[in-house]
Amino acid sequence: MFSTRWKSALRGVVSAATAMVVLAGPIVVTTPAQAAPTMDWLHTQGNKIVDEAGKEVWLTGTNWFGFNTSERVFHGLWSGNLEGITKSMAERGLNVIRVPVSSQLLDEWSKGQTIMPNVNTWANPDLKGLNNLQVFDRFLALCEKYGLKVILDLHSAEADNSGHVYPLWYKGAITTEIVYAGWTWITNRYRNNDTIIGADLKNEPHGRFSEALFAKWDTSTDPTNFKHFAETAARRILAVNPNLLIFVEGTEVYPKDGVSWTSKNPADWYSTWWGGQLRGVAQHPINLGAHQDQLVYSPHDYGPLVYEQPWFTGNWDRTTLERDVWDPNWLYIHKQNKAPLLIGEWGGFLDGGRNQKWMTALRDLIREQRLHHTFWVLNPNSGDTGGLLNHDWATWDEAKYALLKPALWAQGGKFVSLDHQVKLGGAGSTTGISLTEATG
Repeated sequence: MFSTRWKSALRGVVSAATAMVVLAGPIVVTTPAQAAPTMDWLHTQGNKIVDEAGKEVWLTGTNWFGFNTSERVFHGLWSGNLEGITKSMAERGLNVIRVPVSSQLLDEWSKGQTIMPNVNTWANPDLKGLNNLQVFDRFLALCEKYGLKVILDLHSAEADNSGHVYPLWYKGAITTEIVYAGWTWITNRYRNNDTIIGADLKNEPHGRFSEALFAKWDTSTDPTNFKHFAETAARRILAVNPNLLIFVEGTEVYPKDGVSWTSKNPADWYSTWWGGQLRGVAQHPINLGAHQDQLVYSPHDYGPLVYEQPWFTGNWDRTTLERDVWDPNWLYIHKQNKAPLLIGEWGGFLDGGRNQKWMTALRDLIREQRLHHTFWVLNPNSGDTGGLLNHDWATWDEAKYALLKPALWAQGGKFVSLDHQVKLGGAGSTTGISLTEATG
């Protein structure tokens, strides 16, 4: 079993459809003068993420959904060009892409079940005849070409455009064991490909104490205990590939001190965004055993145009948000040097008012604290946030990008890749540099 990278020597030799074929021998990688790592695996040190040599990195990216939905492929390929979109993300400084998938999709792929997706082959002639798994492999090859990295996000149990609304990681025929098996299968398939650097175990586990099903966080092994699920899933993933970062989101509710999880009294509960409640880490941190340095916590946060949370009433600003919402729910993890944070989703419409005020405040926090993040979202068809791309899937919302740009990793006026060998934007990039070229 070889453990070298899928680098440029593979391009043109292995097609997207056959990218997983094992080669006869390893690729020879010339070691740079300063002996930068030849692999791009990452791990943590305190609240920082570092490469294999200990150089600090900053994950600053976006989300692109579609593989999680009933279409089972990136949205936008019905008109947009896959390579053009991928290249433009890299050229504009997005160094990591969070890709939502479903457990149902992974289960299908593990059984050899694929579909011929809705792809415009006039706009994407290179995708002609490819099934949806081959399109995914083509995307990974393009990410490698342009210096991008990928985080896989288990967005829902079922391949459903509204699948994320269900509060838990299992649903109907998709049992928890099927979820574990899906994670194990895809980890094994790409275990030698460091284009995929991490696994977000489950998007936005949620539910309120008043509902029949809701995600909890304690030391039990109850079927609805997200902490237990996350530790089990993580250990199975890391047994296959111990180099992956493990991203663990929060829940929606958490009981106040001394309160039982069975309480039905609203006054007994802390509540925040789906996936944003990480108060439980203080008393019940995630335990990954020997691989604790692969753990990253990953809250989500949104503004008043997504939902009118109580903290958006009256007079509020960056100071009140940090004091009353971010600090107690998740920012304390970073400030107390417990573990790194990656804000897996944040974003929204620029309304010139309250929502934009919130976006600017969180952007400034991200930049000042160097919090890792993946902006929601690339897709213009996200109903409650809009996207970085316009509806032609080619041009960018320049005002929204201008708000995001200060929170992207750049040095000397150029964006920084998480790839040691490839500049962000590709070999001929004028806007990016490689991780080897960046200072720590």
